[in-house]
Amino acid sequence: MSPDNPRPKLPPGLTGVPETMLWTLHNRAAEAMRPNARFHDPEAVRIYQALAYDYERHFGRADGSHAMRAAAIDAILRRWLDRHPEGTIVSLGEGLETQRHRVDNGRLSWLTVDLPEGIALRDHFLPPGPRVRHLAADARDPAWMDAVTGDGPVHIVAQGLFMYLPEADVRQLVATLARRFPGGQLVFDTVPTWLSRLTLRGLHRTPHYRIPPMPWGIDADAVPGTLRAWSPQVAAVETLDYRMPRGLPRLMDTLFRLTPALRHKLPGLARVEFKG
Repeated sequence: MSPDNPRPKLPPGLTGVPETMLWTLHNRAAEAMRPNARFHDPEAVRIYQALAYDYERHFGRADGSHAMRAAAIDAILRRWLDRHPEGTIVSLGEGLETQRHRVDNGRLSWLTVDLPEGIALRDHFLPPGPRVRHLAADARDPAWMDAVTGDGPVHIVAQGLFMYLPEADVRQLVATLARRFPGGQLVFDTVPTWLSRLTLRGLHRTPHYRIPPMPWGIDADAVPGTLRAWSPQVAAVETLDYRMPRGLPRLMDTLFRLTPALRHKLPGLARVEFKG
């Protein structure tokens, strides 16, 4: 297409939980486009600019939260790939996350599992290839696990997913993953119980966007004991922080973490190792 005839933008056509992939895209791409960016994601910027969607009307001014969350998971995956360069990464509910492009070592295998509407957008913007597969499925249906072939190590990513599921579904899925992928690892993010409760009552990001209910909230200090109670195959659990990149949000983040009664009441990450 010539500059005088730009390619028309694509309406994403998403609602409900799948629409949250545009919220995270907004925050990642906006951070990546800043002159002082602490996160680089040219693929996210490309997709962001190619969609016909009013991000700020729905989600308001972008913040760096999802960019910092993604960067923290990137670091976990890069360390794992240093030890398992030909391992398989399975990303559940991946949406328009462009993590593979940021961590790809040229040897890994990648499997995206997402609902059909998410896979349709990924097929358009991030098509699969020789080491990359897309599977349209509900992450809660264990049938997708049959698509993970070979005997090599497996790392599962569930970014922006578990909080939108009932706790019973998360418990069953984690226990099944631990049983099906011995020696594997899992990383996922959590929201605290107070935030979960607010979304169940009805929490608007802007007058034009209500955040979907997040049935599963858990405070960071409860994560290790909860996961070990869910499955005897859980060998280790580590809880990790991700921080706002700058300004007043970072200051408030710091104050929360310095206050004993509040330090566990922030969103965070959990890294889980399964017994071999």
